[in-house]
Amino acid sequence: QVQLVESGGGLVQTGGSLRLSCAASGRTLGSYAMGWFRQAPGKERECISGITWSGLGIYYANFVKGRFTISRDNAKNTIYLQMNSLKPEDTAVYYCARSKGPRVGVRVDEYDYWGQGTQVTVSS
Repeated sequence: QVQLVESGGGLVQTGGSLRLSCAASGRTLGSYAMGWFRQAPGKERECISGITWSGLGIYYANFVKGRFTISRDNAKNTIYLQMNSLKPEDTAVYYCARSKGPRVGVRVDEYDYWGQGTQVTVSS
């Protein structure tokens, strides 16, 4: 079993920044890719970003490119999401998840372990 715990969410004004963390416990993250997703009220969960174990393979959704940065520290079993230039439309619950394999996927069903989520609210 893998337990994932997100932290770092909160309320921020438009243009502000937040840094999300996702700490894993239990079994290590191994060679699996990790991803960040978000879900706004009434909308489907969507993939924001993903990163391979080596950190060499990174994916960003178009709507966060240039604003968000994903990273991971395998020694700490932790991944991060630096979010800059936040917009009201970024308001959502943010989740980290472990991929079922080494590649970064963009679909929810490509991930098997999920955190409980952390709320990010961007005020206008």
